[in-house]
Amino acid sequence: MSFEKNGKKFERRGFGEERRFSQANTAHPRFDKPRFDRPRPENVVRAIGDKDAAPQVAVGGLKEVEALLENEPLKVHRVLFMHQSKNPKLYSLQKLAKKAHVHVQQVDSKILDSYARPNQGVVALMNEKELLAWEDVREEFFNARDTGERKLIAVATNIEDPRNLGACIRSCLALGVDLFMIPAKGMCGITPSVERTSAGALQKMRICRPDNLEGAIGELKLAGYQILGLDADTETNLAGFDFADHAVIAVGGEDVGLPPFVKKQCDAVLRIPMMPEAHSYNASVALSLGLYEYARLRIKN
Repeated sequence: MSFEKNGKKFERRGFGEERRFSQANTAHPRFDKPRFDRPRPENVVRAIGDKDAAPQVAVGGLKEVEALLENEPLKVHRVLFMHQSKNPKLYSLQKLAKKAHVHVQQVDSKILDSYARPNQGVVALMNEKELLAWEDVREEFFNARDTGERKLIAVATNIEDPRNLGACIRSCLALGVDLFMIPAKGMCGITPSVERTSAGALQKMRICRPDNLEGAIGELKLAGYQILGLDADTETNLAGFDFADHAVIAVGGEDVGLPPFVKKQCDAVLRIPMMPEAHSYNASVALSLGLYEYARLRIKN
C-alpha cells in the first residue's frame, strides 16, 4: 500500500514500516545491510519460539539472510524456509545455512509473514547476542593447561525452555565458569526470555557455539581436561568428588538427559543426591548444583 507524505511517495511494508519507494533510493548503503526487525508479539504465530516473551529479532529476504549466513552466522539461531516452495534460490540458501551449521526449519508461509514481510520465503531468527566460535577461544583453554591457570567450562545440551537456559547462564556467571558451550542444533535460541531470565548475565558470560560440540569436547579431553556429566543414571556421587583444576561439566535437557555423544567422553558421570520420590532435577538446577560443588572446593582449597 503506497501513500504520500511531504510530497514524497512511500510504500508501507510489514508492521508499520515505512520505506522510500524509488529505485534510486534502494542503492543507498543502509539498504545493503540486513534489516533487524522485532515483530510485534500480537502478530507472531505462536507455532515457533517463546510464547510469553517478545519475539526474536527477525530478518527476512534472500539477500539479507544470505549476507548474515556468509558474514555473521553466529548471530543466527535458526533459518525458517517456506515449506515446499520449489524455489531453487531457497534451496541454495538452505545448503549455505547447513554449511554454516545453522539450524533450518520448513514452515508455513503464514509463520514467515508473521515474523517479517516481505521475506521472499526465508526468515532468519536472531540471537540476542553474537556467539563465539570454538576456533576463537580454543588456544586460550589449551594454553591454560600449560600455564596451570584453572579453567572451568560448562556445557548445556537439548535445553528447549528459554527460562531454563537463562538460569543456566546466570549460574555460570555467578559460579566462576570461564566459558559456556552449547550445540549448534537442538536448543532454544538466545531469545529475549533467555536474556531476561539471565538477569544481565547474558551480556557478561562468554557463550560458544562450536560447529561440532562433540569434537570440541574431544579436543578438550585430549588436552587434559576432566570431562564430567551430571545424570541420575550413575552411582558416583557429586558430593565430595575429586575435581581437577581443568574441568568440563555438562548437563542434558529437561526430558532427554545427557546425550550419548557427551556421556561416552565423560571421565565420570555424577549423580546429585535426591530423594527417591523426585523424578529429576531441572536442568538449570542440576547445573547450578554441580557448579556450586566445584566452586565450593576451589574456594576451600
